[in-house]
Amino acid sequence: QVQLVESGGGLVQAGDSLRLSCAASGRTFSTYPFSTYAMGWFRQAPGKEREFVAAVSRFGGTTDYADSVKDRFTISRDNAENTVYLQMNSLKPEETAIYYCAGRPGSVSVLSDDYGYWGQGTRVTVSS
Repeated sequence: QVQLVESGGGLVQAGDSLRLSCAASGRTFSTYPFSTYAMGWFRQAPGKEREFVAAVSRFGGTTDYADSVKDRFTISRDNAENTVYLQMNSLKPEETAIYYCAGRPGSVSVLSDDYGYWGQGTRVTVSS
């Protein structure tokens, strides 16, 4: 099993930046390293469905972004540290949400149902 823990959320003003981190751990890494998993970020605003934000392939060579965040957000990973990041620039109030880290063995997907491992989320609040 893989455990994912997000951090880095907080309260910011519109136009500010945040960097979210997702730390992965699990005894299964002794057999299947972190690089086994494509990783993604999703977000869910109050009263709304969870939506795809960004994803990165196993070794970081491929990334995918929702159109709404392209050119402002950057997903990256450090397999040596078992961590995936989401750099969020020029944040907008409508991006207030709980941001979730997710993982799946294999290739990148934009579909939440394809991800079997999820963190508990970190809250991002963008004021104004």
